[in-house]
Amino acid sequence: MRPLRYSINTTLDGCCHHEAGIPPDEESMRYWTTEMERADALLFGRTTYQMMESAWRRPDTGTWPDWMEEWEVPFAETIDQAKKYVVSSTLNDVDWNAELVRGDLGEAIQQLKQEPGEGLWVGGVTLPLALADLGLIDEYEFLVQPVLAGHGPTLLSGLRERIQLELVERRELRSGAVVLRYRSAPVPV
Repeated sequence: MRPLRYSINTTLDGCCHHEAGIPPDEESMRYWTTEMERADALLFGRTTYQMMESAWRRPDTGTWPDWMEEWEVPFAETIDQAKKYVVSSTLNDVDWNAELVRGDLGEAIQQLKQEPGEGLWVGGVTLPLALADLGLIDEYEFLVQPVLAGHGPTLLSGLRERIQLELVERRELRSGAVVLRYRSAPVPV
């Protein structure tokens, strides 16, 4: 069974909004590119899918926009080419190498996890909360930025039950950001 990893940028106070003062830098973009390359597919909710598509889909011209730094292009190419699944009850169709996921969320994700491969990668805020509540996330990966946002949506806000985790990796980046990777810990009997 392939694992499901929740990966996201967050501030020290747990804010995970993309406008919370977490500017990408070359090192973090390289890190996320490598992590995304390891995934068989990306799993997004509607909001995250539409946000990522508007920023990272290759334009019809084939040329990346002028705002994009040269060091952002590998990330853009990786996410643009990646297989994607979109969980949405409001979208009628998707493209950008994507398929809609409908019906019972738990059953649908269990089916995706049963397929052979290295793993699935989920980002965003709302969908990961639902997946965590269902006990479907195997790993949690946070790139913690040295910023206090003081506002915005926070990481897994509203989680129904506590989830015990065990640290499997810790890496410091030159920017002062820290990558923390955890896996779900077995529940003591």
